[in-house]
Amino acid sequence: PGLLTRTKGAEEGQLMPSGVFEKSTPVDAGANELFAWHARPGALPRLTPPWERVEVVDPGPGLENGARATIRVKIGPFWRRWVAEHRDVIVGEQFRDVQLEGPFTAWDHLHSFGAKDDGTSTLTDHIEFRLPAPTGFVHRALGRTFGWRHRITVGDLAAQKRFAGARPMRVLVTGASGLVGRTLSTYLSTQGHEVVPLVRGAASESTASWDPAAGTIDLSAAGPIDGVVHLAGENVASGRWSEARKKRILDSRVEGTTLLARALARLEPKPRVLVSASGTGFYGDRGDEVLTEESAHGEGFLADLARAWEAAAEPATDAGIRVVNLRLGIVLTPAGGALPKLLGPI
Repeated sequence: PGLLTRTKGAEEGQLMPSGVFEKSTPVDAGANELFAWHARPGALPRLTPPWERVEVVDPGPGLENGARATIRVKIGPFWRRWVAEHRDVIVGEQFRDVQLEGPFTAWDHLHSFGAKDDGTSTLTDHIEFRLPAPTGFVHRALGRTFGWRHRITVGDLAAQKRFAGARPMRVLVTGASGLVGRTLSTYLSTQGHEVVPLVRGAASESTASWDPAAGTIDLSAAGPIDGVVHLAGENVASGRWSEARKKRILDSRVEGTTLLARALARLEPKPRVLVSASGTGFYGDRGDEVLTEESAHGEGFLADLARAWEAAAEPATDAGIRVVNLRLGIVLTPAGGALPKLLGPI
């Protein structure tokens, strides 16, 4: 039994009395696939909405009875530790998260995966909670959060279905702790791929190491690599562009990319692809001109930066590795980047 009396007959997203919330969504995947997606590394941070002030401290060892997940949640100006224990785990059917420590007086969250005869399933989140003084705000917050979580789950499983049969990949990622890198890494992990972050400092069992400023890189701990996603580089929007700072921005991209491309060129076997970040600044300010990948580069600091950045990957191209340059625009997310800076004047 749950911590509170279960209310029967809940409809889609219906708000029920006594601190109970439930939401169900049809999923175009089997119940076993749905369960497996939740059991993979990266599922907990993948399901954390970008607007929530939440940090995953320890996702735990996986979906097994007695395993515990620990997060930090910011309530007002203070951070609060939240520990939940997995219980009543039935592979392919359900698992329950029960709060051991956290902001609620009680929290019991049942994740259930109902199989259908047509091979699809139903994802249901049933939450029973207690607060010293429950308010409608909690129900609204849960509705928003689980609406987002269900959309992410449905979308990710649809992507998984499109690539059914493809073998899992081992992907080296630079900038894995950054805004884009965190989202990409959790996405790849929940799709069944193995992510190997390339980090500054000593390597571990699950990471490789480099120091672009010192010109050193050690990929021996990475093992065979299928693909590389290169996102590292100093943030162009974190301060004024003094001449010294522009040099740091340029060096962090060109030196880091050159170092990585040369190291990848020496590997045997070589990765099949290097996806290397660049920017739409490549084109400069062209007004209303329609631009394509075939358009010439523009003028100005960002255009010069993007040209040099893309050229730095040439050692990988020369070694027969497919190189893809991502000319990214402005990243907008409640988790950080440009959006919080824009919200102030708006």
